[in-house]
Amino acid sequence: MKPHSPACDRNQEPILAVLRQYFGDRRHVLELGSGTGQHAVHFAAGLPWLQWQASDAAAALPGIEAWREDAALANLPPPLTLQAVPGAGLQPPPALPADADGRGFDAVFSANTLHIMGWPQVQALFSALPAITRPQALLAIYGPFKVDGQYTSESNRAFDGWLAREYPEGGLRDIEAVHALALAAGFEPIANFAMPANNQFLLWRRGGPRMLGR
Repeated sequence: MKPHSPACDRNQEPILAVLRQYFGDRRHVLELGSGTGQHAVHFAAGLPWLQWQASDAAAALPGIEAWREDAALANLPPPLTLQAVPGAGLQPPPALPADADGRGFDAVFSANTLHIMGWPQVQALFSALPAITRPQALLAIYGPFKVDGQYTSESNRAFDGWLAREYPEGGLRDIEAVHALALAAGFEPIANFAMPANNQFLLWRRGGPRMLGR
């Protein structure tokens, strides 16, 4: 049986609407932390002009592959084993797209991952981005965040309490701290969208202009 996340069912269309606005000229997207694989299938189907490369820890790959096999999409290759390792970046280093002249992915996407990972793993993820992305690459991160150290809703406060019990190394991240990591990796903020269920969609461009709004 394929793994299934009700949250993916709820958020995939709002996320896809934003991706369509910004990924129209993208060709090679790396998804970090693909989870069940539902997003990979939905976004690859909705963005057929690009290659959507799913990835996650080895234990998640059979579920992602089950969704991929059922979908049978030409632009969704087999998922990669990939983890953020403190001090070592993304391991094993992901193979760059063969038809991208060795210049890396032109977009990286991740949903609902930063609050599950430990902060050293989050730092490792961002530190690895310059080596795997090309100039002007887009970085898109979806999920719940604190703003100025404050919860944006009572539901996010409750969710952070649940995270403290289930994922002690995780927790809702301060949006300012995440922006600082992106800037250190050479990515400038270009957009920030409020999303349903008190989530946010953060978008940066490698070397792009600074146009951040909240």
